Amino acid sequence: MSARTARHVSSRVSREFNGRSPRRLSVHYHRISDAFSTIIPSENRIVYMEDLESPSSQATVASKDEKLTTIASSQVDPDRDESTNKKPKPVPSTSTTNGKRQRTLFDMLGSAPSQASDTRSKKPKLTASSSGNDKPSAAGTQPSGQSPGLQSLNSIPFSSTEYVASLTADQKRLLKLECETMGKSWLKVLKDEIRKPYFNLLKEFLWKEGVHGPDDSAEDLKVYPAPRNIYSWSNYTPLGKVRVVMIGQDPYHGPGQAHGLCFSVPHGVTTPPSLRNIYAEIKAEYEGFVPPKHGNLTAWAEAGVLMLNTCLTVRARTAGSHQGKGWEQFTDRVIEVVDRYGGANLGVKSGLGQGVVFLAWGSWAAKRVAKLNKTKHLILSSAHPSPLSASRGFFGNGHFRKANDWLEGRYGPDGRVDWSQLDPVI
Repeated sequence: MSARTARHVSSRVSREFNGRSPRRLSVHYHRISDAFSTIIPSENRIVYMEDLESPSSQATVASKDEKLTTIASSQVDPDRDESTNKKPKPVPSTSTTNGKRQRTLFDMLGSAPSQASDTRSKKPKLTASSSGNDKPSAAGTQPSGQSPGLQSLNSIPFSSTEYVASLTADQKRLLKLECETMGKSWLKVLKDEIRKPYFNLLKEFLWKEGVHGPDDSAEDLKVYPAPRNIYSWSNYTPLGKVRVVMIGQDPYHGPGQAHGLCFSVPHGVTTPPSLRNIYAEIKAEYEGFVPPKHGNLTAWAEAGVLMLNTCLTVRARTAGSHQGKGWEQFTDRVIEVVDRYGGANLGVKSGLGQGVVFLAWGSWAAKRVAKLNKTKHLILSSAHPSPLSASRGFFGNGHFRKANDWLEGRYGPDGRVDWSQLDPVI
């Protein structure tokens, strides 16, 4: 800059600023800006580092021009909390790390307020809903109870033929039972689970126990239930129609008792003590209930009551003999699937789980449902109906009426379970 130019600039600055306080300097910035634009070409202007926005500052301010407008304007307060419309107490600091720094001459010469800038919208603050990094709640679900991006149950494609063709020779050997006897609504969502290493180890164990395919005889194997009935729960109760889940522990280990539904026995088999106590509790809640002469609960299963044991097989007369082999992990996964899709084809038939009732009797069952969303589902826990514990909290728990009240509220009158209907539906 020549000496003559410098004197001209100095004169203009002196005339503009003479006698004015720094608070009013911003009003006259546009005049000075015009003077500098005329005298100093843009390519010759000096830009100071303190006037450049750091990357961190750029992340919180849309542009330098917007920041200058915010500082200069008395009508837009950058410290005001938009959610409460209250201004927090200022925290003295000159550090640039918290978004504040000392005012420079450039700040004091900020753009004068104008009608356009007064009406300019302030950049919204980032919140949990606007950051793009939404995290699920502690329960792992959204307010609606659905997982983000969950595919509708009825829209999940599945071909049994293609699935079997994709298996290795060893997998075809081990998974023959699942491919031929598991209900298709369950197989299509568990098809990847049964290919996992832990499940292969489980099937190798069962292979050594003699469980090879659906036509093997339980009497010859001394493993219950008969292989064809291991997954009968998945055939009687399609996934989308599940409305209640009863959780048992082991199949009955006596000859002819187990047939793939917890607490249930085939016709002609003496009603087990635990089931007699279940009948007694239903009678206490519904006076018109008449306990049947049998213990076959197939009608409940067909009405949408999933009766699932935690372990799906047991060695004859040896309770707990197949625990710790992998069934627990698999049935935990079944419960997770119910969490996602249980009730999908009830009520409005959305294809997504709308919530079910879990009957968790005893500490063993309570552990299986401990992580479920208690807002989405109704989880009823109490002592086990076994004669050893029924008097310590099972009798009088009111679970069957509570279940129906909740189901009616969620799905309407058709959502209820007719507990008195205990003959198989033909």
